[in-house]
Amino acid sequence: MSAKGSDVILDRMMSLHPKIIDLTLDRVWRLLKAVDNPQNKLPAVIHLAGTNGKGSTQAMIRAGLEGAGKGVHAYTSPHLARFHERIRLAGELISEDALTEVLDRCYAANGGENITYFEITTVAALMAFAETPADFTLLETGLGGRLDATNVVEKPALTVITPISIDHTQFLGETLPEIAGEKAGILKRGVPCVVGPQKDDALDVIEARAAKLGCPLYVHGQHWHFWEERGRLIFQDENGLLDLPLPALIGPHQIENAGAAIAALRVLGFDEAACEAAMRDVTWPARMQRLRNGPLIDAAGTAELWLDGGHNPAAGEMLATVLADLPKRPTHLICGMLNTKDIAGYLRPLAGVADSLTAVSIPDEPNTLPADTTADEAAKVGMTSATAASVEAAITAIIQAEPQARILICGSLYLAGAILRENG
Repeated sequence: MSAKGSDVILDRMMSLHPKIIDLTLDRVWRLLKAVDNPQNKLPAVIHLAGTNGKGSTQAMIRAGLEGAGKGVHAYTSPHLARFHERIRLAGELISEDALTEVLDRCYAANGGENITYFEITTVAALMAFAETPADFTLLETGLGGRLDATNVVEKPALTVITPISIDHTQFLGETLPEIAGEKAGILKRGVPCVVGPQKDDALDVIEARAAKLGCPLYVHGQHWHFWEERGRLIFQDENGLLDLPLPALIGPHQIENAGAAIAALRVLGFDEAACEAAMRDVTWPARMQRLRNGPLIDAAGTAELWLDGGHNPAAGEMLATVLADLPKRPTHLICGMLNTKDIAGYLRPLAGVADSLTAVSIPDEPNTLPADTTADEAAKVGMTSATAASVEAAITAIIQAEPQARILICGSLYLAGAILRENG
């Protein structure tokens, strides 16, 4: 089987998916036992949960740790262009041979039992991490926290909770406190937790959970603060003040993510040099990423072309702020979304900063929202909207009217992945 490559095994893993998704760790614990419990053999674990900013915060922590000379494993999801992006072994994306081999062993150990795609691939990642020397392991939750497949490490070195907002209500609850309760499920007895900016009712839930478990909290606004001043990031905690460069990732929300990353590095005992590396060296695709290569760039001519994978109301608000802060230029959105998302909530804040929206269906994605539906929702929130058969067709139509436009492709990580596969 392994000779056929990782894609073949990943397809077979998809066929194991239960007919009904029920959030439980039973399947994960069963498979972990079958592969000799790799979760107990990992380098020091930093576990991250939250609704927004997990990936960017993890990327900044990784840049800081690597800047301090540490070997770092990292697990994130979903991938954009290739599955290999999810598993970074001691600083490098997992190779095709290594991925195929570990997926093959994990598939065989599962013995054909029902298990979700995320669960079985998470176990495979833990196996790879346990078998490769490193200093730290960064684990990002996929959904929620309490019953997430990554929530199997008994004693991580640190947990981090980024801002929590309403998302995945079908699994996590209808209210912010309910969702916060699921995210706070990553807290472990006695393990410190860095808490990013939160609404009061979410923070109340986190603090109550931490009090029960005796977790030292390092909370934004209480134990650490950050702000931008004269083009620099100023961070202050009980150990003093840092004057750092702004993060390489664009947008004021990335300053918020940077604050949590710096706080995490400080709690772990790293110095100013590591914190500076976290800001300077971080990279994270599809977060207000300027595209510079590929056929879409050729089609865009003199227009700016940007890509962002945010997809919930909080992401829409952040994106609107970023666009408003950029130099003035006619701004047009090309948007494709999944049918599980709050489309109006995402689009509403963008209505005030975009001159138009062209809706597309996400290619090869069964859960895409039809382009017509996205366009209708955009019109309902006051946006000038149209549809196009493809992203390239949308770009062509936009630049015919405004050759100097700023064009942002947005609405879904799945759409972003399709774009990066062709234009990465």
